[in-house]
Amino acid sequence: MEIVAGELERAMHDADALLIEDYNKGTVVPQVIERGLALAKKRGVPVVVDPKFKNFFAFRGATVFKPNRKELEQAMGAALDLAHPDALPSALGKLAVDNLLLTLGAEGMILVTKDGEITRIPTMAREVYDVSGAGDTVTAWVGTALAAGASVREAADVANFAAGIEVGKAGVATVTPAEVLGMHEAYYDQLGKFRRGGLL
Repeated sequence: MEIVAGELERAMHDADALLIEDYNKGTVVPQVIERGLALAKKRGVPVVVDPKFKNFFAFRGATVFKPNRKELEQAMGAALDLAHPDALPSALGKLAVDNLLLTLGAEGMILVTKDGEITRIPTMAREVYDVSGAGDTVTAWVGTALAAGASVREAADVANFAAGIEVGKAGVATVTPAEVLGMHEAYYDQLGKFRRGGLL
């Protein structure tokens, strides 16, 4: 693990964010997690985590913790009543992270911020061809947006556009900034038309 920790230290020397994708393959062990979080804190950069069950509660202090509903329910040991106002803030407290971004597949995402605000973010997917890689896309775009200075809410919105594009592609696919910008512009153009038409 010292080799991994050393590489992590070198990578974090000039990083603007730390993204941790845990697949329970044996690399993301508690020592690596602890070192990564400490380095990110020292440098003052955001940490975005896509967890798996084994180390689920090892990311205390992460900026954004992004499980899917099944992963969160498995870790909490109970089904989540998303309609209950205390369900997700309670989970946020148990995880001891700053913000919880829960992905819900076709239902979009829910963002719970450290001040207890809950925001539902509807999916932007026009058509779903393949959901492989959608969670990774969200993690990558949230981290990139935070590294560029976005707020957590802005980062979640941008990631939602990116995921909506990714699921419309075959297999695990990449999403370009131009594609996200195009979807963003189309969405707000449409929203403006609705407002001008008196429908909103």
